[in-house]
Amino acid sequence: MTSAPVFVVAPEQLLTERVVLDGPEGHHAAQVRRIRTGEHVDLVDGVGTRAQCVVTSVEHDRVDLRVKRRDVEADARPRVVVVQALAKRDRGERAVELLTEVGVDEVVPWAASRSVVRWEGARGTRALERWRSTAHESSKQARRARFTVVEPAASTDEVAIRLSGASLGVVLTGDAPRRLSDLPVPVDGEVVLVVGPEGDLTDQELAAFEAAGALAAGLGPTVLRTSTAGVVAAAVVLSRCRW
Repeated sequence: MTSAPVFVVAPEQLLTERVVLDGPEGHHAAQVRRIRTGEHVDLVDGVGTRAQCVVTSVEHDRVDLRVKRRDVEADARPRVVVVQALAKRDRGERAVELLTEVGVDEVVPWAASRSVVRWEGARGTRALERWRSTAHESSKQARRARFTVVEPAASTDEVAIRLSGASLGVVLTGDAPRRLSDLPVPVDGEVVLVVGPEGDLTDQELAAFEAAGALAAGLGPTVLRTSTAGVVAAAVVLSRCRW
């Protein structure tokens, strides 16, 4: 059975029994997706509420809907956070896209020592907005009610602080003494997975993260790009705590 298409509205719009979809989302529904009267669509607010609706009328860039059912998703337990090292070209955005589809709750861009890319000034602002836009669109494509959050870029010290408060903190390394799949997944709190850049972490970064309580773990014998390592790691964790 094909799932209903998803469109995004403000949280307060889902409090009523009748909803008007206009603006960019209304245009996309009416002109791009060609939604018609009588069809079923889902409206989400990106923070956990989903309304199953039926279309009552369509006029140019406006769609009128009646809410049939409203559900609120519980907060994720545990929350899965991926600290993603900045990557060159479009690999960072590709990582965000796939992490969102897999079901990661939060992505933290990380300015690692060996990251070729630097987010500075206006360039950094634009790059962060591209990551956030990618997460938004990928969340819609994945039919999620609660969207992946992309935080501002973090320093190594800030990542270490995040790891110190995690229920499970993991640094992904190729020569780790343990496998990620062997680690017990907590039932609550946060699982924080750190993905290094193409040139790997420095000894100083690894030492700082391990001092914060993180465990070094690997994913297997093959070498993965930074844009795919986090996706594989997140899938390993999520398959054991969400399905």
